[in-house]
Amino acid sequence: MLEEIISMKTQAIILESQGGPEVMQLKTIEVKEPSEGEILIEQTAIGLNYMDVYQRSGFYKMQTPMYLGLEAAGTVIKIGSGVSQLSIGDRVCYGPNIGAYAKHRLLPAARAVKIPDSVSDKLAAAVLMKGMTVEYLLCRTYPVKAGETVLFYAASGGVGHIAGQWGKHIGATMIGVTSGPNNCASILQYGYEYALDRKADDIAARVREITHGKGVPVLYDSVGKDSFEASLKSLSPRGFFISFGATTGEAPAVTPSQLQHNGSLYFCRPSLANYVGTLDELQMSANKVFALLAEGVLKVSIDREENLSNIIELHRDLEAGITTGSTIIIP
Repeated sequence: MLEEIISMKTQAIILESQGGPEVMQLKTIEVKEPSEGEILIEQTAIGLNYMDVYQRSGFYKMQTPMYLGLEAAGTVIKIGSGVSQLSIGDRVCYGPNIGAYAKHRLLPAARAVKIPDSVSDKLAAAVLMKGMTVEYLLCRTYPVKAGETVLFYAASGGVGHIAGQWGKHIGATMIGVTSGPNNCASILQYGYEYALDRKADDIAARVREITHGKGVPVLYDSVGKDSFEASLKSLSPRGFFISFGATTGEAPAVTPSQLQHNGSLYFCRPSLANYVGTLDELQMSANKVFALLAEGVLKVSIDREENLSNIIELHRDLEAGITTGSTIIIP
């Protein structure tokens, strides 16, 4: 059995250079034996995240050749020396750890989370990173409190769906921003009390109308350049502008005087990696996500499943903004 695993070939997406979706190549590679502290996973479901686009396109400068993909779920089929917390046969998920676009992969054991029996591999791959993103944003970057009104962009995506429900569970009034009437109608099923269309509505004016002129104490903006000015104008005095993405390009540089003149605002650009950097942080965040799933607080929509061979099409659709909910890849 060991010899079979060591000599086994698998398929993975490899980039020789960064660029458009066409730079992703599905290749056959050799799977190595896990080193000390590593596990070998046979993956059954891979999560799709906009971070994958940033890394592929060159928005984040990466050294090539490189692997791609940040989260997946599967079964441990071999463990390296020194691994005591996991066993062969355990179902695990992980993220963010680059190299997920593959049928098999090596992973540091300290970055894997056991999947509860009540959660399928597909659901784990669809929810882990997105759920942990919402956990750190709403619970730690700015701890949302009951009675507050929150503005959340990209509300029809996988992160947005979870954020609406999590915020409602906390007791906040959630305002979701998305694009198009169909998406606006859809997000009302995911915890949002108000749905704004960023291509048709004056976002800042609508936020002021909803909040009776006050503005919101916190907003979470993953759009970037196109939403920056509206976001600044939507905040109440001493409000928190949490920028956690840039799907339309990097937001303009923020000057201290802008924050001062728009109401003594706070601006923050956090990332998931800095909130799950230790095993304890990773486990804590994952446990919160799985607990809300078990309680029925979160419903996760897996709107699309595709084979790894269709990854180019998936990235094109993701960049075009036509994906909704969560998408998983079957290796």
